[in-house]
Amino acid sequence: MNFSFQLSCESTVDLPYEYVIKRNMSVIFYSYVIDGVEHEDNMERSEESRKEFYSFIEKGYIPSTSQINEYKYEEYFEELLKKGDVLHITLGTGMTPSYKNACKAREVLKDKYPNRRLVILDSLCSSGGYGLLLDYCADLRDEGKSIEEIKKWVENNCNKIHHQFFSTNLKYFRRSGRVSGPSAIIGSILKICPLMRLNHEGKIIAYDKVRLPKNAIKETVSAILNNIQNGNEYNGKMFIYHSESI
Repeated sequence: MNFSFQLSCESTVDLPYEYVIKRNMSVIFYSYVIDGVEHEDNMERSEESRKEFYSFIEKGYIPSTSQINEYKYEEYFEELLKKGDVLHITLGTGMTPSYKNACKAREVLKDKYPNRRLVILDSLCSSGGYGLLLDYCADLRDEGKSIEEIKKWVENNCNKIHHQFFSTNLKYFRRSGRVSGPSAIIGSILKICPLMRLNHEGKIIAYDKVRLPKNAIKETVSAILNNIQNGNEYNGKMFIYHSESI
């Protein structure tokens, strides 16, 4: 299928790489560092890489991520601009300042490609919500919507993507310093599950906590029904994610 522009995203959409390619989206990869070694975001391209990542976590390593720098964006965008116009939607600024670097790269390239459009949008989303937003954008593009029409849709709807999640394991919060050692131990014994969501700035906030995973699931479903359009009658998309427990 031929499109009038290229839809572009970042590997933090938390969708399988195969699905992103199937939906005709281009992707720029984040990377993470473990024990001084840089690894590219796997996006489920390799089962071995996925297992390796979780083995590092199990051993107590804490991966660190960094924003995509201006020069990596510049190199990535240039290859896309050689082919046509581009609509790039970034991971939300509540999670990373990468959006600013993408805009800097655009400024560098605009004189080199004066006849091309490079539109960059802040998704204000993260993880599955970011993936859901891009999936909707791919639908709109497939319907024949223009860059400008999709841009307006994103600006009007990115804050309507509801992110709801919880954790059943506090040891990762302890390792990262978000929870003290004693609190993590007590919370683990009591099987405390923090309830979290994204605010309108795209930042994670922990707003409550419950005991036992079954109650966390119950509260999560309740929060979704309270926020989702038409409640129980909702018939749109919903992405559900589950990360492995070590």
